[in-house]
Amino acid sequence: MFDFEAAVVEIERKVRRLIGENQRLRVEAEKANEQCQQLQEQVDKQNIVINNLKEENNNLKLGNTLTQKGDSVEIKLKINQLIRSIDKSLALINKTE
Repeated sequence: MFDFEAAVVEIERKVRRLIGENQRLRVEAEKANEQCQQLQEQVDKQNIVINNLKEENNNLKLGNTLTQKGDSVEIKLKINQLIRSIDKSLALINKTE
């Protein structure tokens, strides 16, 4: 015959094992979410650095243009472009804060 007590004990053992596994997986998921958040913050910071480097590059190009050319219309266009770029960078920085 079938031993019901043994079956209940076995089921109880399996349920406890599953509860333990569930708790372990929850902890792992929480750690993964924290790591994901940290990586996203790092990506945001790197994007700000990239934008700053692009701005610096544009400033260098503008400085080079100023020393090579005396065309004030072109210089004004480049300055306006730089101002728009700075405004976009500031908007990104304000958005992340």
